[in-house]
Amino acid sequence: MRRVLPLAILVLAACQASPIGVARPPLPAGATYAWVTFDAARLGDGEAAGLADRASGRQVRVEDPVRVASISKLVVALGVMRLVEQGRIDLDADVSPSLGWTLRNPAYPDVPITLRMLLSHRSSLQDDGDAYVIPLGRTVRGAVSDPAAFDRAHPPGSHFRYANLNFPVIASVLEKVTGERFDRLMHRLVMDPLGLDACFNWTMCSDGKIARAVTLYRPDGSVALDGLRGRRPDCPVFRDGAGCDLDGYALGANGALFSPQGGFRASVLDLAVIGQLLLNRGRHRGRPFLSEQNIAAILGPLWTYDGANGDTSEGFYCAYGLATQSLPVRVAGCDDDLFGDARPAVGHAGDAYNLRSGLWIDPERKVGIAYFAANNPADPPRGRSAYRAVEEWLASRIGD
Repeated sequence: MRRVLPLAILVLAACQASPIGVARPPLPAGATYAWVTFDAARLGDGEAAGLADRASGRQVRVEDPVRVASISKLVVALGVMRLVEQGRIDLDADVSPSLGWTLRNPAYPDVPITLRMLLSHRSSLQDDGDAYVIPLGRTVRGAVSDPAAFDRAHPPGSHFRYANLNFPVIASVLEKVTGERFDRLMHRLVMDPLGLDACFNWTMCSDGKIARAVTLYRPDGSVALDGLRGRRPDCPVFRDGAGCDLDGYALGANGALFSPQGGFRASVLDLAVIGQLLLNRGRHRGRPFLSEQNIAAILGPLWTYDGANGDTSEGFYCAYGLATQSLPVRVAGCDDDLFGDARPAVGHAGDAYNLRSGLWIDPERKVGIAYFAANNPADPPRGRSAYRAVEEWLASRIGD
Protein backbone atom coordinates (compact mmCIF):
# COMPACT_ATOMS: atom_id res chain seq x y z
CA MET A 1 0.00 0.00 0.00
CA ARG A 2 1.39 3.38 -0.92
CA ARG A 3 1.42 6.30 1.49
CA VAL A 4 -1.86 7.58 2.85
CA LEU A 5 -2.83 10.99 1.53
CA PRO A 6 -5.13 13.58 3.08
CA LEU A 7 -8.34 14.16 1.15
CA ALA A 8 -7.24 17.50 -0.30
CA ILE A 9 -4.26 15.83 -1.98
CA LEU A 10 -6.41 13.03 -3.39
CA VAL A 11 -7.73 15.39 -6.08
CA LEU A 12 -4.85 15.27 -8.54
CA ALA A 13 -4.22 16.17 -12.15
CA ALA A 14 -4.24 13.45 -14.77
CA CYS A 15 -1.00 11.58 -15.31
CA GLN A 16 0.19 10.17 -18.61
CA ALA A 17 1.52 6.81 -17.45
CA SER A 18 1.25 4.54 -14.47
CA PRO A 19 4.03 4.37 -11.91
CA ILE A 20 3.01 0.74 -11.42
CA GLY A 21 3.92 -0.19 -14.99
CA VAL A 22 0.63 -0.21 -16.94
CA ALA A 23 0.55 2.61 -19.47
CA ARG A 24 -2.53 4.77 -19.55
CA PRO A 25 -4.52 3.98 -22.70
CA PRO A 26 -5.51 6.80 -25.04
CA LEU A 27 -8.56 8.50 -23.54
CA PRO A 28 -11.19 10.21 -25.68
CA ALA A 29 -11.78 13.93 -25.48
CA GLY A 30 -14.11 14.61 -22.58
CA ALA A 31 -13.20 11.48 -20.64
CA THR A 32 -13.65 11.65 -16.87
CA TYR A 33 -12.27 9.28 -14.27
CA ALA A 34 -11.59 8.89 -10.57
CA TRP A 35 -9.99 6.23 -8.42
CA VAL A 36 -8.90 5.65 -4.84
CA THR A 37 -7.01 2.83 -3.16
CA PHE A 38 -7.59 1.65 0.39
CA ASP A 39 -6.65 -0.94 2.95
CA ALA A 40 -8.70 -2.19 5.89
CA ALA A 41 -8.05 0.96 7.92
CA ARG A 42 -7.33 3.91 5.64
CA LEU A 43 -7.46 5.48 2.23
CA GLY A 44 -4.36 5.42 0.08
CA ASP A 45 -3.59 7.25 -3.14
CA GLY A 46 -6.24 8.64 -5.45
CA GLU A 47 -6.82 10.72 -8.53
CA ALA A 48 -9.62 12.47 -10.39
CA ALA A 49 -9.47 14.08 -13.83
CA GLY A 50 -11.87 15.51 -16.38
CA LEU A 51 -15.14 17.37 -16.11
CA ALA A 52 -18.01 16.32 -13.89
CA ASP A 53 -20.27 18.74 -15.77
CA ARG A 54 -19.38 20.18 -19.17
CA ALA A 55 -22.02 22.90 -19.05
CA SER A 56 -20.48 24.54 -15.98
CA GLY A 57 -16.91 23.39 -16.54
CA ARG A 58 -16.86 21.82 -13.06
CA GLN A 59 -13.88 19.53 -12.53
CA VAL A 60 -14.49 16.05 -11.15
CA ARG A 61 -13.31 15.19 -7.65
CA VAL A 62 -13.02 11.88 -5.82
CA GLU A 63 -15.94 12.99 -3.61
CA ASP A 64 -18.30 13.31 -6.60
CA PRO A 65 -21.11 10.74 -6.98
CA VAL A 66 -21.76 8.89 -10.19
CA ARG A 67 -24.14 6.14 -11.26
CA VAL A 68 -21.81 3.20 -10.56
CA ALA A 69 -23.84 0.69 -12.63
CA SER A 70 -23.71 -2.97 -11.54
CA ILE A 71 -21.68 -2.37 -8.39
CA SER A 72 -25.20 -1.51 -7.18
CA LYS A 73 -25.92 -5.23 -7.00
CA LEU A 74 -23.34 -5.68 -4.24
CA VAL A 75 -25.04 -2.91 -2.24
CA VAL A 76 -28.36 -4.76 -2.59
CA ALA A 77 -26.70 -7.95 -1.36
CA LEU A 78 -25.54 -6.16 1.79
CA GLY A 79 -29.12 -5.10 2.48
CA VAL A 80 -30.45 -8.59 1.84
CA MET A 81 -27.94 -10.14 4.23
CA ARG A 82 -28.82 -7.69 6.99
CA LEU A 83 -32.44 -8.85 6.70
CA VAL A 84 -31.24 -12.46 6.76
CA GLU A 85 -29.43 -11.77 10.04
CA GLN A 86 -32.59 -10.21 11.42
CA GLY A 87 -34.48 -13.40 10.57
CA ARG A 88 -36.87 -11.59 8.25
CA ILE A 89 -35.96 -13.45 5.07
CA ASP A 90 -34.45 -16.82 4.15
CA LEU A 91 -31.99 -17.06 1.26
CA ASP A 92 -33.15 -20.57 0.39
CA ALA A 93 -36.90 -20.17 0.64
CA ASP A 94 -39.21 -19.95 -2.35
CA VAL A 95 -39.73 -16.21 -2.98
CA SER A 96 -43.28 -16.73 -4.27
CA PRO A 97 -45.06 -16.40 -0.91
CA SER A 98 -43.25 -13.10 -0.28
CA LEU A 99 -44.11 -11.77 -3.73
CA GLY A 100 -47.76 -12.78 -3.38
CA TRP A 101 -47.70 -14.61 -6.72
CA THR A 102 -45.90 -17.65 -8.09
CA LEU A 103 -42.52 -17.12 -9.72
CA ARG A 104 -41.58 -20.14 -11.82
CA ASN A 105 -39.69 -20.96 -14.98
CA PRO A 106 -42.52 -22.33 -17.16
CA ALA A 107 -40.31 -25.21 -18.25
CA TYR A 108 -39.68 -26.21 -14.60
CA PRO A 109 -42.90 -25.42 -12.73
CA ASP A 110 -41.97 -27.56 -9.73
CA VAL A 111 -38.58 -25.91 -9.05
CA PRO A 112 -38.76 -23.00 -6.55
CA ILE A 113 -36.70 -19.86 -7.15
CA THR A 114 -34.85 -18.47 -4.14
CA LEU A 115 -33.05 -15.27 -3.19
CA ARG A 116 -29.74 -17.15 -3.27
CA MET A 117 -30.42 -18.09 -6.90
CA LEU A 118 -31.47 -14.54 -7.79
CA LEU A 119 -28.44 -12.91 -6.16
CA SER A 120 -26.05 -15.34 -7.88
CA HIS A 121 -27.68 -15.19 -11.33
CA ARG A 122 -28.67 -18.86 -11.22
CA SER A 123 -32.44 -18.31 -11.13
CA SER A 124 -32.89 -19.08 -14.88
CA LEU A 125 -34.19 -15.53 -15.45
CA GLN A 126 -32.57 -13.86 -18.43
CA ASP A 127 -32.51 -10.39 -19.96
CA ASP A 128 -34.39 -9.77 -23.17
CA GLY A 129 -32.80 -6.49 -24.17
CA ASP A 130 -33.78 -3.84 -21.61
CA ALA A 131 -36.87 -5.69 -20.37
CA TYR A 132 -35.59 -5.28 -16.79
CA VAL A 133 -36.36 -1.54 -17.14
CA ILE A 134 -39.98 -1.62 -15.94
CA PRO A 135 -41.61 1.84 -15.89
CA LEU A 136 -43.94 3.23 -13.26
CA GLY A 137 -47.39 1.76 -13.76
CA ARG A 138 -46.12 -1.65 -14.87
CA THR A 139 -45.18 -4.63 -12.72
CA VAL A 140 -42.40 -7.13 -12.26
CA ARG A 141 -44.99 -9.87 -12.46
CA GLY A 142 -45.93 -8.68 -15.93
CA ALA A 143 -42.28 -8.51 -17.00
CA VAL A 144 -41.48 -12.10 -15.96
CA SER A 145 -44.65 -13.41 -17.61
CA ASP A 146 -43.01 -12.73 -20.98
CA PRO A 147 -41.80 -16.06 -22.46
CA ALA A 148 -38.44 -14.45 -23.20
CA ALA A 149 -37.82 -13.79 -19.49
CA PHE A 150 -36.66 -17.35 -18.76
CA ASP A 151 -33.95 -19.68 -19.97
CA ARG A 152 -36.02 -22.81 -20.60
CA ALA A 153 -33.02 -25.01 -21.27
CA HIS A 154 -31.77 -24.99 -17.68
CA PRO A 155 -33.65 -25.41 -14.39
CA PRO A 156 -33.22 -22.82 -11.63
CA GLY A 157 -30.06 -23.38 -9.60
CA SER A 158 -28.19 -25.29 -12.30
CA HIS A 159 -26.74 -22.68 -14.65
CA PHE A 160 -25.21 -19.19 -14.43
CA ARG A 161 -26.55 -16.49 -16.71
CA TYR A 162 -25.95 -12.87 -15.75
CA ALA A 163 -29.31 -11.07 -15.82
CA ASN A 164 -30.27 -7.64 -14.53
CA LEU A 165 -33.88 -8.85 -14.25
CA ASN A 166 -33.00 -10.79 -11.09
CA PHE A 167 -32.68 -7.58 -9.10
CA PRO A 168 -36.11 -6.03 -9.70
CA VAL A 169 -37.47 -9.33 -8.39
CA ILE A 170 -35.21 -9.12 -5.33
CA ALA A 171 -36.26 -5.52 -4.68
CA SER A 172 -39.93 -6.50 -4.96
CA VAL A 173 -39.40 -9.24 -2.36
CA LEU A 174 -37.69 -6.78 -0.01
CA GLU A 175 -40.50 -4.24 -0.33
CA LYS A 176 -43.16 -6.88 0.34
CA VAL A 177 -41.37 -8.31 3.37
CA THR A 178 -40.50 -4.99 5.01
CA GLY A 179 -43.30 -2.68 3.87
CA GLU A 180 -40.67 -0.09 2.89
CA ARG A 181 -39.90 1.40 -0.49
CA PHE A 182 -36.66 0.01 -1.89
CA ASP A 183 -34.64 3.25 -1.99
CA ARG A 184 -35.56 4.13 1.59
CA LEU A 185 -34.97 0.58 2.78
CA MET A 186 -31.46 0.51 1.32
CA HIS A 187 -30.72 3.81 3.04
CA ARG A 188 -31.85 2.42 6.39
CA LEU A 189 -30.10 -0.92 6.06
CA VAL A 190 -26.85 0.09 4.34
CA MET A 191 -26.09 3.75 3.75
CA ASP A 192 -27.09 5.12 7.14
CA PRO A 193 -25.20 2.51 9.21
CA LEU A 194 -22.10 2.98 7.06
CA GLY A 195 -22.33 6.77 7.22
CA LEU A 196 -22.63 7.12 3.44
CA ASP A 197 -24.17 10.06 1.64
CA ALA A 198 -25.08 7.79 -1.27
CA CYS A 199 -28.40 6.67 -2.71
CA PHE A 200 -30.41 4.89 -5.38
CA ASN A 201 -31.76 7.29 -8.02
CA TRP A 202 -30.90 10.38 -5.93
CA THR A 203 -33.86 10.23 -3.54
CA MET A 204 -31.92 9.88 -0.27
CA CYS A 205 -28.77 11.86 -1.11
CA SER A 206 -28.19 15.26 0.44
CA ASP A 207 -28.52 18.48 -1.56
CA GLY A 208 -24.76 18.89 -1.31
CA LYS A 209 -24.14 15.48 -2.83
CA ILE A 210 -26.58 16.16 -5.66
CA ALA A 211 -24.74 19.40 -6.39
CA ARG A 212 -21.61 17.28 -7.04
CA ALA A 213 -23.28 14.79 -9.43
CA VAL A 214 -21.20 13.53 -12.35
CA THR A 215 -23.08 13.90 -15.64
CA LEU A 216 -22.85 10.98 -18.06
CA TYR A 217 -22.60 11.83 -21.75
CA ARG A 218 -23.15 9.94 -24.98
CA PRO A 219 -20.35 9.75 -27.57
CA ASP A 220 -22.08 12.52 -29.55
CA GLY A 221 -21.83 14.86 -26.54
CA SER A 222 -25.49 14.80 -25.55
CA VAL A 223 -26.47 14.09 -21.95
CA ALA A 224 -27.17 10.41 -21.33
CA LEU A 225 -28.02 10.67 -17.64
CA ASP A 226 -27.78 12.83 -14.53
CA GLY A 227 -27.52 16.26 -16.08
CA LEU A 228 -28.91 17.56 -12.81
CA ARG A 229 -27.27 21.01 -12.67
CA GLY A 230 -27.59 20.91 -8.88
CA ARG A 231 -31.28 20.00 -8.80
CA ARG A 232 -33.05 16.80 -7.80
CA PRO A 233 -34.61 15.00 -10.75
CA ASP A 234 -38.25 15.85 -11.36
CA CYS A 235 -39.05 12.14 -11.29
CA PRO A 236 -36.55 9.68 -9.76
CA VAL A 237 -37.98 6.57 -11.44
CA PHE A 238 -38.49 5.19 -14.92
CA ARG A 239 -41.82 6.22 -16.45
CA ASP A 240 -43.64 5.95 -19.76
CA GLY A 241 -45.38 9.30 -19.74
CA ALA A 242 -45.42 12.59 -17.87
CA GLY A 243 -46.97 11.31 -14.64
CA CYS A 244 -44.89 10.49 -11.56
CA ASP A 245 -47.35 9.58 -8.82
CA LEU A 246 -45.24 7.63 -6.36
CA ASP A 247 -47.83 8.09 -3.61
CA GLY A 248 -50.03 5.60 -5.44
CA TYR A 249 -47.27 3.04 -5.92
CA ALA A 250 -48.08 -0.38 -4.40
CA LEU A 251 -45.03 -1.65 -2.53
CA GLY A 252 -43.62 -4.80 -4.09
CA ALA A 253 -45.36 -4.36 -7.43
CA ASN A 254 -42.33 -3.00 -9.27
CA GLY A 255 -38.94 -3.34 -7.61
CA ALA A 256 -37.33 -2.06 -10.80
CA LEU A 257 -38.37 1.55 -10.15
CA PHE A 258 -35.24 2.64 -8.30
CA SER A 259 -32.84 0.62 -10.46
CA PRO A 260 -31.53 -1.98 -8.00
CA GLN A 261 -29.45 -3.49 -10.78
CA GLY A 262 -27.48 -0.31 -11.49
CA GLY A 263 -28.91 2.90 -10.03
CA PHE A 264 -26.66 3.40 -6.99
CA ARG A 265 -25.10 6.89 -6.93
CA ALA A 266 -21.85 7.00 -5.00
CA SER A 267 -18.35 8.41 -5.12
CA VAL A 268 -15.21 6.30 -5.21
CA LEU A 269 -14.71 7.32 -1.57
CA ASP A 270 -18.13 5.88 -0.73
CA LEU A 271 -17.26 2.67 -2.54
CA ALA A 272 -14.00 2.46 -0.60
CA VAL A 273 -16.01 2.35 2.64
CA ILE A 274 -17.87 -0.68 1.32
CA GLY A 275 -14.58 -2.25 0.26
CA GLN A 276 -13.15 -1.71 3.73
CA LEU A 277 -16.24 -3.37 5.21
CA LEU A 278 -15.50 -6.45 3.12
CA LEU A 279 -11.80 -6.42 4.09
CA ASN A 280 -12.81 -6.16 7.74
CA ARG A 281 -15.11 -9.19 7.39
CA GLY A 282 -18.29 -7.29 8.19
CA ARG A 283 -17.11 -4.71 10.71
CA HIS A 284 -17.38 -0.97 10.14
CA ARG A 285 -15.18 1.24 12.32
CA GLY A 286 -14.94 -1.57 14.83
CA ARG A 287 -18.70 -2.15 15.02
CA PRO A 288 -20.50 -5.19 13.59
CA PHE A 289 -22.48 -4.59 10.42
CA LEU A 290 -22.68 -8.19 9.18
CA SER A 291 -21.30 -11.43 10.55
CA GLU A 292 -18.11 -12.93 9.11
CA GLN A 293 -20.20 -15.88 7.97
CA ASN A 294 -22.50 -13.71 5.91
CA ILE A 295 -19.65 -11.66 4.44
CA ALA A 296 -18.08 -14.97 3.41
CA ALA A 297 -21.38 -15.96 1.80
CA ILE A 298 -21.43 -12.72 -0.19
CA LEU A 299 -17.85 -13.11 -1.37
CA GLY A 300 -18.31 -16.75 -2.36
CA PRO A 301 -17.95 -17.94 -4.97
CA LEU A 302 -21.10 -20.03 -5.19
CA TRP A 303 -20.57 -20.78 -8.86
CA THR A 304 -17.37 -21.37 -10.81
CA TYR A 305 -17.31 -22.01 -14.51
CA ASP A 306 -16.35 -25.57 -15.45
CA GLY A 307 -16.64 -25.27 -19.21
CA ALA A 308 -20.35 -26.06 -19.45
CA ASN A 309 -22.30 -24.81 -16.42
CA GLY A 310 -22.90 -21.20 -17.41
CA ASP A 311 -22.63 -18.33 -19.84
CA THR A 312 -19.40 -16.40 -19.20
CA SER A 313 -20.25 -13.43 -21.46
CA GLU A 314 -17.12 -14.04 -23.53
CA GLY A 315 -14.94 -14.93 -20.56
CA PHE A 316 -15.97 -12.03 -18.32
CA TYR A 317 -17.94 -13.90 -15.63
CA CYS A 318 -16.23 -17.06 -14.44
CA ALA A 319 -16.88 -17.20 -10.68
CA TYR A 320 -19.72 -15.53 -8.79
CA GLY A 321 -21.00 -15.28 -5.22
CA LEU A 322 -23.93 -13.26 -3.88
CA ALA A 323 -23.58 -10.26 -6.20
CA THR A 324 -19.79 -10.51 -6.31
CA GLN A 325 -17.33 -11.63 -8.96
CA SER A 326 -14.20 -13.62 -8.10
CA LEU A 327 -11.23 -13.57 -10.43
CA PRO A 328 -9.22 -14.81 -12.16
CA VAL A 329 -10.37 -18.33 -13.04
CA ARG A 330 -7.90 -20.57 -14.84
CA VAL A 331 -10.35 -22.47 -17.05
CA ALA A 332 -10.52 -22.58 -20.84
CA GLY A 333 -13.01 -19.94 -21.97
CA CYS A 334 -12.25 -17.57 -19.07
CA ASP A 335 -10.42 -14.32 -19.75
CA ASP A 336 -11.02 -12.47 -16.50
CA ASP A 337 -7.51 -11.63 -15.25
CA LEU A 338 -8.23 -7.92 -14.78
CA PHE A 339 -5.01 -7.22 -12.89
CA GLY A 340 -2.79 -9.17 -15.27
CA ASP A 341 -0.71 -10.95 -12.63
CA ALA A 342 -3.17 -13.63 -11.47
CA ARG A 343 -3.86 -11.40 -8.45
CA PRO A 344 -6.94 -12.77 -6.68
CA ALA A 345 -9.71 -10.23 -6.39
CA VAL A 346 -13.35 -10.12 -5.33
CA GLY A 347 -15.83 -7.36 -6.05
CA HIS A 348 -17.93 -6.19 -8.96
CA ALA A 349 -17.56 -4.39 -12.26
CA GLY A 350 -20.04 -1.95 -13.79
CA ASP A 351 -20.87 -0.98 -17.37
CA ALA A 352 -23.68 1.37 -18.42
CA TYR A 353 -24.20 4.74 -20.10
CA ASN A 354 -20.61 4.76 -21.42
CA LEU A 355 -19.23 4.33 -17.91
CA ARG A 356 -16.97 1.56 -16.63
CA SER A 357 -16.58 1.08 -12.90
CA GLY A 358 -15.09 -1.31 -10.41
CA LEU A 359 -14.88 -2.07 -6.70
CA TRP A 360 -12.29 -4.75 -5.95
CA ILE A 361 -10.55 -6.11 -2.88
CA ASP A 362 -7.47 -8.31 -2.76
CA PRO A 363 -8.24 -10.49 0.27
CA GLU A 364 -4.69 -11.84 0.46
CA ARG A 365 -2.87 -8.49 0.47
CA LYS A 366 -5.72 -6.74 2.32
CA VAL A 367 -5.92 -3.86 -0.13
CA GLY A 368 -8.55 -2.62 -2.56
CA ILE A 369 -9.49 -0.10 -5.21
CA ALA A 370 -12.60 1.74 -6.36
CA TYR A 371 -12.76 3.52 -9.72
CA PHE A 372 -14.86 4.74 -12.58
CA ALA A 373 -14.19 6.01 -16.08
CA ALA A 374 -17.06 7.95 -17.64
CA ASN A 375 -17.77 9.29 -21.13
CA ASN A 376 -15.97 6.46 -22.87
CA PRO A 377 -16.62 5.51 -26.49
CA ALA A 378 -19.64 3.30 -27.03
CA ASP A 379 -17.24 0.40 -27.55
CA PRO A 380 -14.00 1.20 -25.67
CA PRO A 381 -10.80 -0.58 -26.79
CA ARG A 382 -10.35 -4.05 -25.39
CA GLY A 383 -7.47 -4.77 -23.06
CA ARG A 384 -5.44 -7.95 -22.84
CA SER A 385 -8.36 -9.57 -20.93
CA ALA A 386 -12.14 -9.50 -21.28
CA TYR A 387 -12.00 -6.10 -19.60
CA ARG A 388 -11.43 -2.84 -21.44
CA ALA A 389 -8.03 -1.19 -21.53
CA VAL A 390 -9.20 1.74 -19.39
CA GLU A 391 -10.43 -0.67 -16.70
CA GLU A 392 -7.12 -2.53 -16.66
CA TRP A 393 -5.26 0.75 -16.31
CA LEU A 394 -7.46 1.95 -13.45
CA ALA A 395 -7.28 -1.43 -11.70
CA SER A 396 -3.48 -1.31 -11.87
CA ARG A 397 -3.50 1.64 -9.43
CA ILE A 398 -4.10 -0.82 -6.60
CA GLY A 399 -0.40 -1.28 -5.83
CA ASP A 400 0.80 -3.78 -3.24
